[in-house]
Formats: sequence, C-alpha cells, structure tokens
Amino acid sequence: MKKIIAITAATLAIAGCSNMSNTEQRTLSGAGIGAAAGAVGTAIFHGNPIWGAVGGAAVGAASGYVYDAYKKNEAANYNSGYNAGKNNQPAHAPN
Repeated sequence: MKKIIAITAATLAIAGCSNMSNTEQRTLSGAGIGAAAGAVGTAIFHGNPIWGAVGGAAVGAASGYVYDAYKKNEAANYNSGYNAGKNNQPAHAPN
C-alpha cells in the first residue's frame, strides 16, 4: 500500500510541473536543491533541519530566479548578434 501511495504522489508531483515556464522551473529547482542542501547542512552541524530547509529553499529560489535572468540575457545577446550577422549589420547589445 505504501508503494502505491508513493508512486501516486511522485506521478502527481511530476505531472504538476509539466506546464511550467523556464523561469518557474529554474526557480522551483533552485528552491528544491537549496532546501535539500540546507536540511543536510544543518543536520550535519546539529541544527534544526527544518529551518535549514526553509532558509535553503529561500536562497535557492532566489538563486534560480537570478540564474534564469542571466540565461535570458545571454540568449537575447546571442540572438541579437545572430540576427545582425544574418542581416550583415553591426552587432548591438539589446537594451
């Protein structure tokens, strides 16, 4: 019975993330990784893993959001240069 519940929960968790934007995926991934790292880190140093997970999730979510902004800027710069080269124009960084 426990296996069925675990499989059902995992399936619902995966299906619930299928229609997310890149920003949402990166922010959520950062939060999940940060929560795990925070919980493990505080447990190693004999702290409260719950507070470590909360703090790690906050820092991870913020980091994921900043990483997404960086990747979007990188893609915009690439596309600007690509289009300039395709049209035989000088490259200008987007505003």
